[in-house]
Amino acid sequence: MKLPAKPVVSIVLPLTLALNVGVTLAGPLGYGICQAGCAAVVTACYGAAGFTWGATLGATAPATVLACNAAFGTCQAACAAVLLAPTP
Repeated sequence: MKLPAKPVVSIVLPLTLALNVGVTLAGPLGYGICQAGCAAVVTACYGAAGFTWGATLGATAPATVLACNAAFGTCQAACAAVLLAPTP
């Protein structure tokens, strides 16, 4: 009586799993971390300029505050990319 050869399943299953490991999205966790980082940076930026983030200055905002706002907007755009970007 001949013994059967090594089962194909023992080779195919790990290979199939390895090839099917898909790309995932950073999702809400990465987005939340990014948002928290942006908020911390803009708060520090406002503090360095002598202002409090969240206080409305309207049309009288100095250039330093406008620069902080621009940096915050850039950071927020980067967070949107983190939310949608695939991560291995």
